[in-house]
Amino acid sequence: MAAASSDDIRVLRFSTDELPERDRLPIMREVQGRLTARVDIEPAPGVPLHYRVIARALPGLIVSSLSMSQHTVRRTRELLTDGNDDVVFGIPPCAANMVSQLDRELSPVGDAVLLSAADVLRVDLASGTHALCTLSRQRLAPLVPGLEDAFMRPVPRDVEALKLLTHYVRLFDDQQSLATVELRSLMVNHVYDLVALALGATHDAAAIASERGVRAARLHAIKTEILNSLNRHGLSLAGLAARHGVTPRCVQMLFESDGTTFSRFLLDQRLARAHRMLSNPRLAERTVSTIACEAGFGDLSHFNRAFRRRYGETPSGVRAGLRRSNCRSAAERASEDL
Repeated sequence: MAAASSDDIRVLRFSTDELPERDRLPIMREVQGRLTARVDIEPAPGVPLHYRVIARALPGLIVSSLSMSQHTVRRTRELLTDGNDDVVFGIPPCAANMVSQLDRELSPVGDAVLLSAADVLRVDLASGTHALCTLSRQRLAPLVPGLEDAFMRPVPRDVEALKLLTHYVRLFDDQQSLATVELRSLMVNHVYDLVALALGATHDAAAIASERGVRAARLHAIKTEILNSLNRHGLSLAGLAARHGVTPRCVQMLFESDGTTFSRFLLDQRLARAHRMLSNPRLAERTVSTIACEAGFGDLSHFNRAFRRRYGETPSGVRAGLRRSNCRSAAERASEDL
């Protein structure tokens, strides 16, 4: 197990793949199971053991990403004596074959589900990946009327707030997004907003969440689609808005709240991609026009002008600098061999 911390965040990593085979099961059960997660973990018989988790712990929130072989996880009466009354929100796609708690049983579990750390629990997990948010019951309860009734009640995966949350928690893998205490606090607030909306927030909490958590998560989802579609010449504001179920003006307002515009963000990201490609020695044989096209530019002269304004040199100049750097490196290696 490896742990790193910075001010108010701790990152814990554990993987059975890094352990000698004979030690994997006992260490996983004792260290990761009973000491860290406070659960009993029982691998399925006859299935090769695999368990990997990355957990980011912030004040009031733990976001965990897990990859595992088939397991059964139990929170027993013995373990309940730790007094932990947090809640755990399983984010789809949930690969659980069965969840049992509070005299209720769900089988299979394909949607999101809220679980209580203060009650006996059994989860039969299929092999695959899982994402969990562990939240403070005291902090979430004022946002969701009748929170106790929300346990073991499936939240359909097509609920808008849940879809936004599924994308938003991926931001916790980005070091830059967690760079400051202020950013981390905002992200924690946004997760509470989205979980509360998915479960059924109070009127006041829903109003705040719509302005805060939903806005941030939707902007993140839109930016992610843009970054994954930079080579699409037909990427448009109207098409993007339609795919996210909002108006073009709503998308414009989201970018304005972030201090930019849709057009500026798209151009900056395309230029950045082109610059990375031009600076990559492995792509040295690609022409400038090919790289411009792959970065989403349909007009080479427009690309050249925008690139020079952004970086203070031409695409050809960046490519020439790469060649000079490669020649110097080759010469230095040759002199070392003499």
